[in-house]
Amino acid sequence: MKPKKIPVRMCSGCSERKPKNELVRVVRSQSGEISLDETGKKPGRGAYLCGNVGCLKLAKKAKRLERAFKCQIPEDVYARLEEAMNQGEG
Repeated sequence: MKPKKIPVRMCSGCSERKPKNELVRVVRSQSGEISLDETGKKPGRGAYLCGNVGCLKLAKKAKRLERAFKCQIPEDVYARLEEAMNQGEG
């Protein structure tokens, strides 16, 4: 039997390639709402981050999420994402 293929995605913060199940998906819905996708199955445009806040800060500094979603992201959205990531770690 062939081994099962594991999907690999790139972190928007540190640009490391990791298995998809190790990364956190950030999704922009059709209505423009940006949120964390714990299930990995929400509909919409997605970007991936490592589970730590450092990668979120790197992505914010380089505006990588804004480039991935092709829209401006308000400061409060970054604050909500950081809070949700902190709750996920604890």
